[in-house]
Amino acid sequence: MNRTVQEVTQRIIDRSKAKREAYLSLMQRQEEDTRSRSVLSCGNLAHAFAACNLTEKERLSENAVANLAIVSAYNDMLSAHKTYENYPDQIRQTALENGAVAQFAGGVPAMCDGVTQGQTGMELSLLSREVIALSTAVALSHNMFDGVMCLGICDKIVPGLLMGALKFGHLPTIFIPGGPMKSGITNDEKAAIRERFANGEIGREELLKGESASYHSVGTCTFYGTANSNQMLMEIMGLHLPGSSFVNPDTPLRHALTDEAVKQLIHNTRAESRMPLYKVFDERTLVNGIVGLLATGGSTNHTLHLVAIARCAGMHLEWQDISDLSAVIPSITKVYPNGKADVNHFHAAGGMPFVIRTLLDQGLLHRDVNTVVGFGLDLYTREPVLNSGHLEFRQGAEVSLDDSVIRPANNPFDAEGGIKVIHGDLGVGIVKVSAVSSDHRVVEAPAVVFEDQDDLIRAFKAGKLNRDFIAVVRYQGPQAKGMPELHKLTPTLSILQHNGYRVALVTDGRMSGASGKVPAAIHISPEALCGGAIGLIQDGDMLRLDCNSGELLWLNKEEAGMRQMEAPTSEQAGCGRELFDPLRRQLSASDQGATLFD
Repeated sequence: MNRTVQEVTQRIIDRSKAKREAYLSLMQRQEEDTRSRSVLSCGNLAHAFAACNLTEKERLSENAVANLAIVSAYNDMLSAHKTYENYPDQIRQTALENGAVAQFAGGVPAMCDGVTQGQTGMELSLLSREVIALSTAVALSHNMFDGVMCLGICDKIVPGLLMGALKFGHLPTIFIPGGPMKSGITNDEKAAIRERFANGEIGREELLKGESASYHSVGTCTFYGTANSNQMLMEIMGLHLPGSSFVNPDTPLRHALTDEAVKQLIHNTRAESRMPLYKVFDERTLVNGIVGLLATGGSTNHTLHLVAIARCAGMHLEWQDISDLSAVIPSITKVYPNGKADVNHFHAAGGMPFVIRTLLDQGLLHRDVNTVVGFGLDLYTREPVLNSGHLEFRQGAEVSLDDSVIRPANNPFDAEGGIKVIHGDLGVGIVKVSAVSSDHRVVEAPAVVFEDQDDLIRAFKAGKLNRDFIAVVRYQGPQAKGMPELHKLTPTLSILQHNGYRVALVTDGRMSGASGKVPAAIHISPEALCGGAIGLIQDGDMLRLDCNSGELLWLNKEEAGMRQMEAPTSEQAGCGRELFDPLRRQLSASDQGATLFD
């Protein structure tokens, strides 16, 4: 094993000892005391299976078979989740054919950041993760279930499902993916269309045609943002079936994998092979997820989500852990926005089985972990295939099938991972450098301060930003606005960078999981609303963002003197935002996961 991977894992174990022991003790008590339907009265049970058919009622009455909970984020506005529409019927039928029962336990909200991007609804996005965790707990609160199937894919949904499921960690759990849509226009074409629109060269009609040619069917968006980073994480952490993350929807293989997930969960509920979630998700599994995130250039949103998920399992993860791992984890994939390929090309080039194989070969992953399919991460170097209609798992690619998309860990695109912690005069933050070219990783320029991304875009359209500058977009943090993504800024700043100006972004908000080629220090903590120094910056202050050294410096800090913090001018009302005021005020700082839970 790589020494740094071992050391980071051990310090997470040491740091988490008391809370982890308390969590494990609670899970063991729940496993012993409240397992399934034995605690229910006849009245309880009659209510719970009133709508079941006779076979299901007989099986549930005897308490001798597994009852599987379906917790789904289905809706038909999200292309990624539309595919889940018919999963419950398939799951119920497969469960019956294999001597079990499945019930739809509950639905959780599933909003799309792609729809709310740049809209007021985006201010509910991160908070929806907490609501999803709470909704998952409600769905599982009936003591009716022996195992859990989580159906979710996109941004805050998978983290929220996992956070909720971890509080029922005494139950065996499996995540079932839906797969990416088939490839549309190339990512270069899509980016060019967006930049032409931002530059005023085309109108909305042409922009919409381009967007629709990219996001065009059922399935997950094909770029490597948060949704597909979620799928990578679930697989490398052993919570999916091997090789299942990026199989397209509505294919015979996808259908067979869903059946197999049901069968595997039934197996995991049996006394002789029981595998509850709390035995799968431990410190080694968590570190494997971080390694996968860094090696593949995954979403910066997971610097929030992984911290919050870990807390729900009694583990204390810090950003410095991620940064220290990043120094030794090679960058081995090029998937848009970090390259030209999409996730379908990535999957075809060897995908997750090859990524896991090459990281294991270099001692960068913990091999000795429990997974939903058994002991040992080597099981995840396999890929699923159909042989005369029957599902089999065979060894996946032993070499990359396209080294412009995936490379072996001993011959990477970059010796370091794509995410770094930034320290300095404004606090602590995150920068994703995997898509930023080396000549743009250091920017020293005067600040231009905004309190809303639309103000920056208006200044750009007015021709006021044709110069070197560092945009400071503040009062976007967890307690101020619920930490909306500022992905709307990417095309604008990209144009300025392309035109020869040295530009960067500093914000206490988030950028997209598809953060691009402009250097951005994000998640700055403490946020402006909570007294962070970012709230004292004024236009013209000199800042230096050095992504290589991990420094964010306020070069004329001493001139700030007795400046007073100005209150934000925006109001969080409308679009339901006022309902979330009590939750927003309780969120922890960004470096603590921006979460309600501890």
